Amino acid sequence: MIIKNIKIFTMESSPLENGYIIFEETIQEIGDMAAFPGGDALDGAGLALYPGFIDAHTHLGMYGDALGFEADDLNEATDPSTPALRALDAVNPFDPCFGEALRAGVTAVVTGPGSANPIAGQMIAMKTYGSTVDEMLLKAPVAMKFALGENPKKVYHGRKESPSTRMATAAIIREQLCKTREYIEKQQRGDKPDLDWKLEALALLFTQNLPMHIHAHRADDIQTGIRIAEEFGLRYGIVHCTQGYKIAESLAARGVEALCGPILCDRSKPELSGATPANPGLLRKAGVKTAVITDHPVTPQQYLPLCAGLAVREGMDYEEALLSITRYPAEICGVDDRVGSLKPGKHADMVLFSQDPLTLAAKPLQVFAMGKGIL
Repeated sequence: MIIKNIKIFTMESSPLENGYIIFEETIQEIGDMAAFPGGDALDGAGLALYPGFIDAHTHLGMYGDALGFEADDLNEATDPSTPALRALDAVNPFDPCFGEALRAGVTAVVTGPGSANPIAGQMIAMKTYGSTVDEMLLKAPVAMKFALGENPKKVYHGRKESPSTRMATAAIIREQLCKTREYIEKQQRGDKPDLDWKLEALALLFTQNLPMHIHAHRADDIQTGIRIAEEFGLRYGIVHCTQGYKIAESLAARGVEALCGPILCDRSKPELSGATPANPGLLRKAGVKTAVITDHPVTPQQYLPLCAGLAVREGMDYEEALLSITRYPAEICGVDDRVGSLKPGKHADMVLFSQDPLTLAAKPLQVFAMGKGIL
């Protein structure tokens, strides 16, 4: 397929004001109309083409829409350390929210366990189209989920079990990371320790540079997550980063990556008391690489572009807001070789608009999934 006379937001450089694109399942060629090679083409005059949007932190397919306990596979709240749990084994690809996301132009997400446990399990990156998780998969695991703050406390305090304080949450994480490091050292010495699935899963943090995705809202929890990750020399990103604006310069100096949101929601618990939709813009202006997220189902998945638009309204640079739901989440999650921008060789996951996509009135004219129009 060829589209000509169209504005193309490649997210690799400045937009092509009048360009063309040639694609099948992947993008074959992009250029300015001055170099158009000719051939039958759709005329995109007055329209704009964007990469498919990407949400770097959701629970899509893990918490069934409009259903009860039977479809709730979000939290295995029976053990504070569950790193062997895999989102791959829980996602329901027939959840109707996948279709809603796709029709809104959200073509890829990261999804996985909730934040009941200090060590929750393995996140995956996947497309929003397809009929089986295996064919929709982009990367598994994409990160190991950790949680600090009130959520683990609330779950286990009610059962009179540990952790019931922030100190205990941090101690559980440290203990498991220490055991993992010792487990790896024994393997390297040829001691052949007994197989431990928890430690095998956590070993990926040390041996394959698998990132920690650390759930943290309050500034002190963010700093605790950073402290632990840096103690063990591990790669990490901060999920939510709600009070990140309070320590933005410090985060930037450390090269922290922030998965920021949800910002289109209420302050449903005490640690959200300082939440502001200005946070993504303040973080990015300080130099923190920032992806805007929905935390679906907290904010429904299809409203990801609106979240980025809200960030713009509250001071975020417009182009940075577009990057925060395209290239930046792809880079943070290690899938930018295939998605996140429009470039020859990448998947033809694209969305076509006649209006600014970050506004309430905008609705995609067409969404391309591996080059196939779905609307």
